[in-house]
Amino acid sequence: MTLIKSISGIRGTIGGQTGDNLTPVDAVKFASAYGTFLKQQFTKDRLKVVIGRDARISGPMIHNLVVNTLIGLGIDVLDLGLSTTPTVEVAVAMEKADGGIILTASHNPKQWNALKLLNAKGEFLSGADGAEILKIAEEESFVFAEVDDLGTITYNTDYMDRHINEVLNLKLVDVESVKKRNFKVVVDGVNSSGGIVIPSLLKRMGVEVVELYCEPTGHFPHNPEPLKEHLKDICALVVKEKADFGIVVDPDVDRLAFISEDGEMFGEEYTLVAVADYVLSKTPGNTVSNMSSSRALRDITQKYNGIYEASAVGEVNVVELMKKNNAIIGGEGNGGIIYPETHYGRDALVGVALFLTHLSQQDQSVASLRASYPQYYMSKNKIELTPEIDVDLILEKMTAHYAQEEISTIDGVKIDFAEEWAHLRKSNTEPIIRIYTEAKSQKKADDLALRIIEEIKEIIK
Repeated sequence: MTLIKSISGIRGTIGGQTGDNLTPVDAVKFASAYGTFLKQQFTKDRLKVVIGRDARISGPMIHNLVVNTLIGLGIDVLDLGLSTTPTVEVAVAMEKADGGIILTASHNPKQWNALKLLNAKGEFLSGADGAEILKIAEEESFVFAEVDDLGTITYNTDYMDRHINEVLNLKLVDVESVKKRNFKVVVDGVNSSGGIVIPSLLKRMGVEVVELYCEPTGHFPHNPEPLKEHLKDICALVVKEKADFGIVVDPDVDRLAFISEDGEMFGEEYTLVAVADYVLSKTPGNTVSNMSSSRALRDITQKYNGIYEASAVGEVNVVELMKKNNAIIGGEGNGGIIYPETHYGRDALVGVALFLTHLSQQDQSVASLRASYPQYYMSKNKIELTPEIDVDLILEKMTAHYAQEEISTIDGVKIDFAEEWAHLRKSNTEPIIRIYTEAKSQKKADDLALRIIEEIKEIIK
């Protein structure tokens, strides 16, 4: 059982001992710290916070605890109920709220949940703000409102539709072009919020939808991380239905993966590459992704004479660098699209609409579109952490071992070779070391990963 406290929020497993898991006590404690932080930031009498959740089983329990804690602090709550991470982000800005909380553990399995915290722009908190909230939580110096000053709660279940409207109104989204193509698409909503909002968006764009796991029960039918090994059902169904392609999202709908018409993975890394290809073809400019993302985005950006830069892993780091470098589009190689024309947050709805528009203007299939991009292959591995493992020592020794190569220590250790790379870092969301590698063939990527893992194991001995 696990509780991870980081600058981006609190994430943990349900049940068990307080302080070691995401128990009701921990949910109240960190909601109190966040509310207290907001009250310190703003001088106005009444604050408003937007709350939404994904469909996971523990959602209603954590949701009620968090909402009522904020009310107890004298903060008004706009409750979106079942929602998505990007929808809450959009709602914070549209409502001119003072903050937002999304109750979701994103790609983690059903026993996990989390409080993901937003600022008044609907963006994830800065590192400094996150650290301050953790400090407030440790001190537990909360002052709750007296009875006449309790917050109020307002319900609004229309925001997923409003979010769809915002996406369809984007200049680069061409609904009529998509409608003319009569696409047929299979959607795997992993029995969460995406099972509602993605089919709804597609139908508005004139797409025939085949739904798979689109009932928001919270009982995930497979591991909710949209990786190839978890997606055999949709890969088979795309072929069976003779669909143009398939769409997979994670439980909170900020990650997006496509399945080609032949039942093969388009590749999470290539979600951003394809969308960026379309966006840059219409509005040339700069791009940003994190350092664990494919080199293919760099290649596409340079094709349109833009500048590509890599940030540390984490949405807040990508967004910060995008703003600094005026990036037209950015995101993460896990299928996260960040398109500033709508908002600075990963958004699968935006990704779907832009990808459909791109495909509608191409005289080729999804598989042939994928084949048209620079070919890179990734291997994503991890090592479980135990208390006796010294991660800093591992990273230090690996840095020294590969000192003759191009090295970045902005986020863990990234080793850039001439035609491949390896990135080692401690996860922000799980007790693991992530080892990502990329090369020009799957075998080379896998071989590099195995070599790096063996070298780490020698250090741990």
